[in-house]
Amino acid sequence: MGCGTAYAAPRDGIGPGAMTEPASRRGRPTLVKEPLPLDTKLLVRMHDLMVESRVLEERLIQMYRQGHGYFWIGGPGEEAFNVALGLLMKRGQGLDFDYLHGHYRQSGTLLALGEDPIGALRQMKSTASDPYSGGRNFSGHFSKREWNIVPITSPIEVQYSMAPGTALAQKRHGGEGITIVTGGDAGTAEGDFASCLVWSTRPGNELPILIVVTHNQWGISTSASSQQGAKNIADRGKAFGMQTRTIDGNDPIVSYLELQKAMAYVRKERRPFLLEANVSRLYGHSSASGANFVTVEQDCIVEFERKLEAHGVLTRADMDQVRTRWTEEIANKARQVRDEPLPEASTIWKHIFAEDR
Repeated sequence: MGCGTAYAAPRDGIGPGAMTEPASRRGRPTLVKEPLPLDTKLLVRMHDLMVESRVLEERLIQMYRQGHGYFWIGGPGEEAFNVALGLLMKRGQGLDFDYLHGHYRQSGTLLALGEDPIGALRQMKSTASDPYSGGRNFSGHFSKREWNIVPITSPIEVQYSMAPGTALAQKRHGGEGITIVTGGDAGTAEGDFASCLVWSTRPGNELPILIVVTHNQWGISTSASSQQGAKNIADRGKAFGMQTRTIDGNDPIVSYLELQKAMAYVRKERRPFLLEANVSRLYGHSSASGANFVTVEQDCIVEFERKLEAHGVLTRADMDQVRTRWTEEIANKARQVRDEPLPEASTIWKHIFAEDR
């Protein structure tokens, strides 16, 4: 799970998807680019959200290093997949809308759903205005009742055993609302993940749930290659008779198209789907491991920008302008948050027990 402070310069080349058209009048083949399978406006929107998410995470790391936060953990490197997920979710409150049981690398999803990044900054600073936990939790621990965003917790993968609950309620309710649960590859070693597979696939009681594993190859400092015997984590779902898929989660176009198909299946068939997305961890596990940029990881934004530039969707100047705009806007929000008050000691018992509304 990492993030980076700056983007690498795009590499030379026209990028993937090139093909050769019939010979020109000179008799020499001319390279043409295959059209991208998504609308240009959507591609530009996805790029904007990915950059916004990356800049936000970089600002959160900076706040931690400046003493304006106690701990950082987030999703730099997972923007391609997380943004696509947020754009495809059916946002709202109640059983007719999608539930998200997420994990602490989900900022791209929240932003794609329409969230203001100032909320994440407030949570990092532990201000009383923190909309997710009132200044009581780590960064990246989002929750939003009106959008069915179930509170994210620090203990890993407990969300996998909780998600069948909302999915069961949606099965009984009917409609097109589905439950989505996300987690990392290391957490699939937990019993909660196995419980999710069991409870989602009981014969005659299959649940409308999209089970997502974002596989970044690491569990804190332990490599997946030393722990996971299966070639793909998604293969574990086959024993339970569910549809499965492993995708390149570093490609936002692939992520969008594959999520679109998987979510359509769950909505229509009211059955589970296990989707594994291979992603990067650009800033290490968290501030506990230094939160330094990892140069050997694939950067989904760099690769996406190469593709957008090669296909004439955006110029390098356009993309630099997006980066500058978000850097300035989020910096301004961080300055605003810096002066906001912390929770009063008298409120220590708030948000612990059920309260009258």
